[in-house]
Order: sequence, then C-alpha cells, then structure tokens
Amino acid sequence: MPFQLDTISLKSFIAIAETGTFSHAADTVGRTQSALSLQIKKLEESLGCELFARTSRKVTLTEQGEIFLGYAKRIVQLQWEVYSRLKEPDIEGEIRLGTPEDFATHYLPDVLAMFRKHHPRIQLNVSCDLTLNLVDGFKRGEFDIILVKRDPQRMKGGTKVWREPLVWAAADHWQAEKPLSLVLSPQPCIYRARALAALDRAKKPWHIAYTSPSLAGTIAAVKAGLGITVLPQNMLPAGIHAIRAEIKLPELADAEIALMKRDDLPKAGDMLAEHIMHSLESKAA
Repeated sequence: MPFQLDTISLKSFIAIAETGTFSHAADTVGRTQSALSLQIKKLEESLGCELFARTSRKVTLTEQGEIFLGYAKRIVQLQWEVYSRLKEPDIEGEIRLGTPEDFATHYLPDVLAMFRKHHPRIQLNVSCDLTLNLVDGFKRGEFDIILVKRDPQRMKGGTKVWREPLVWAAADHWQAEKPLSLVLSPQPCIYRARALAALDRAKKPWHIAYTSPSLAGTIAAVKAGLGITVLPQNMLPAGIHAIRAEIKLPELADAEIALMKRDDLPKAGDMLAEHIMHSLESKAA
C-alpha cells in the first residue's frame, strides 16, 4: 500500500470533519492544534489529495474528504470490533445501564446491539431517565454504568464520551411570538435549566406551554406548534429546524454526555464501558 493509516490520525481527521475547526477538534482528541495540523498534512500527502478546504474561520471537507470520512469511520469501528470480538468473548454477567432517553434512542441501539453480538452471555438491563434521576440512582447503587448530560463547569466526574451543539428548535411552520412558548422536559432536566437561564440572562420573556418527560412527546408538541424546545443539533427530525433567522435567541453551550461507572465494576461492566466509549468515538467528535 502507498500509505498507512493509524488510529490517532483517523480520529483526528474525524474530529476536525465533525467540529469544523482545529481548535474544537484538538479539545476532543486531547492534542494540540499544531499536532493535528501536522497529522492532517501528512495524511493528505500520503493520500495525494486535499481533505479539507480551509478558511480563516472554518474548515470544510472537500469532495475527496467526504469520501474518506465514510471509510475513516468504518476503519475505526472495525478496529474496535475485532478487538472486542477477540477479547474474552465468553465472559458473562449482568450490567445495569442508565441513560437519557433521547441519547439512547438516537445513538445507543447500534452500539448495544454490536456489544450483544460479540458478548451474548452478558445480560444488559437498560433504563432511561432524566440525568439527575440517573445520578441519584447511581449513588444509591441502582446502576453499574450511567450516561449523563452534564454541564462540565458544574458536574464533575466521569469520562466525556460525546459532545455536540445544542440549538433552539421549532416546527417548520412556527412564527416568532412574545412571550416565547416553550416545550421542555420536567425538572430536573439540564437542558431545561440551561434554556431558562439563557433566556433570563438575555431578558427574553417566556412561559412553559407544554411539559413532556419523553423525546417523542416533546417532538410531537413542537411539531403541533405549541412552542419551541432545545435539542442537540444532530437530533432534529423532519419537520423541525434550528431557529436561526426568525428571532435572535441566546446561544446555548454544547451538549456533553459523560460516562460514570462503579469503582468495583466487574469485568463485563468494564468491557461494556470501553465498548461504549470507543463506539461513540467513531460516530462523532
């Protein structure tokens, strides 16, 4: 082969492609911007083409970069799959996993299905709930592993496994109004608290028109025109768009998902935690 691919370079490339900047990608993969720039330069030289079109503010994928991105994600995933398949495939046990419903619905089915395929003797018990309820349950010993939404400035502990922009979202037929009608999860919800705090700081009047504990209920209410909500950018379904031009709303900090696990986790639990972290790395930056 005229070139060689290492996992670090592939993950760096994926991070830049997903975040659109070298600075955000550097935070994601834990390397300096200069190290990332050097990696991408060597990668482009070995491939004989440019993967990114660069501007002063952002980098975007070239046509060759779009093609390479699909292969890069597949290669990283296959590397982890073969490692997971060969590493103690006969291990058994029962693991209790807690996760926010929206994250479980959009990102975890394939991840958990692959784990079950490689480790059929491990029993998974998955529960969905709001983050603060999951944390309370974890402290009471009800879960072995939890995935939680967090504000890194307020909630410490755990390992970051996912990050993406949060956006204000509305139905395609929505029209701006005062005060803003909101569709949010009930307390305690981190996105709810973040949204209300941001509106209060911006002195934007609001009222909560609809409260739903489920993602499906929230989306249905927004599509019906009952109000706007807050969603991770990659979770916007058909019929709902990110509010950009209709009204100026305060920016929201990125969504961050962290994994927390028991200190005395059995081998099966360690393998599941490792599998989740590696699988999510290949899905997004």
